[in-house]
Amino acid sequence: MNLLHSKSLSSTLRFKSPERIYSREISSRLFSIRCCLPFPREKAKHYRELEVAIDVVQSACRICIDVKKSLSLNDGRIVEKNDQTPVTIADFSVQALISLELNRSFPSIPLVAEEDSTFLRSSLTNSIEDKDYASSFLVDSVLAAVIGKASIESKPLSQEDVLNAIDRGGSGAHTFDAKPSTYWVLDPIDGTRGFLKGRKALYVVGLALVVEGEIAVGVLGCPNWKEESVSVQGLCSEDKIPNISECHANQAGILMVSHVGCGTWTRRLSSMLGNMDFLVIHDGWTRCSVDPCAFVYEARFCIPDSQTWESLPLSTIYSSTTDMGSSIKDKTKLVLKSVCCGSLCKYLMVAMGMASVFILRARMKTVIKVWDHVAGMICVSEAGGRVTDWKGSDLELAADKLQRRVIFPVGGILVTNGALHNHILQMISTDSSRV
Repeated sequence: MNLLHSKSLSSTLRFKSPERIYSREISSRLFSIRCCLPFPREKAKHYRELEVAIDVVQSACRICIDVKKSLSLNDGRIVEKNDQTPVTIADFSVQALISLELNRSFPSIPLVAEEDSTFLRSSLTNSIEDKDYASSFLVDSVLAAVIGKASIESKPLSQEDVLNAIDRGGSGAHTFDAKPSTYWVLDPIDGTRGFLKGRKALYVVGLALVVEGEIAVGVLGCPNWKEESVSVQGLCSEDKIPNISECHANQAGILMVSHVGCGTWTRRLSSMLGNMDFLVIHDGWTRCSVDPCAFVYEARFCIPDSQTWESLPLSTIYSSTTDMGSSIKDKTKLVLKSVCCGSLCKYLMVAMGMASVFILRARMKTVIKVWDHVAGMICVSEAGGRVTDWKGSDLELAADKLQRRVIFPVGGILVTNGALHNHILQMISTDSSRV
């Protein structure tokens, strides 16, 4: 993992002192607030797990907002992983917090998550060996962010507690076998580039529970989603659909939750109330439904940020446009929604009916990570949509038998409103050279 814009560790780690903006008493009281779910407990086998998942994702969203306020691109709080994707204090802090709280409530359920503490431990070692104590502020900043949101413990959290919590979800932390397994899946921030871009892009905290090999619970938190988006029920029309690229910094965001057999629901996250914290709203749930589009030329498509329309099979039949009016006049053009960044925000769009299709091509040198998809998969499915690979097969979560960290969809991943699924699969299969 290398620092962005830097050739050395010590030259770029310039941190502000970690600030504990909120007292432990206030943050702990807010963390314990439980939302009222929109379906009865007796209908949801994993009701308690969903309650806890909602709590931790809400607190994680608060961390993201706090870190974003204090983040500047040149202060050393952004690092780059070996796959050239950026990671921030927020990624580490969110994973540490959620790992700690899930382990407290469900100690027997392992966690599969994106990050590990290798870089943090390295920075801490360098700060001691080189007497460059500014380097330790990377770990101190994570610790301060977690303390501000974690439940009260009998003893104060230490740097080692936070590092171990991050590693609890890292590669090699838990070994599975071929049997159907139960575990949490976490993407601390899907779309970190969107987090860094700010108001012109989205990012999502994604958490899912897999029970005996099947996804049972999913929670998506999107702190910078435009408020008006929550109440929109997508039709094959853009009359009421806001331009999400216009999301602004002071709005409330949304929470999307899903439980197997109970549907997918969204609710606004409240705006900040003074200096208190990120409070929750106890009602206001809206049930999500995928859009009813039955014709491909009327559908709204999302594709990965790193891929082009020309790389996808449907490009041999349709061209693409971002102009909705143009596609209405010309049925050879499909509408591409500009949705950045990450994969989970695309699942969120399909589940809310604001997009009809999300199509991703599997590439030879790119590994598809489970945390980029699992929480979104159940949200789409419970909203009436469908998720498969390009051959129409369900995604095999146990394909990585030992660690459950990667999946291997044939051709790629297709996420639709269900009504379009078989038609698009057929169109993909006619261009076998691209699959």
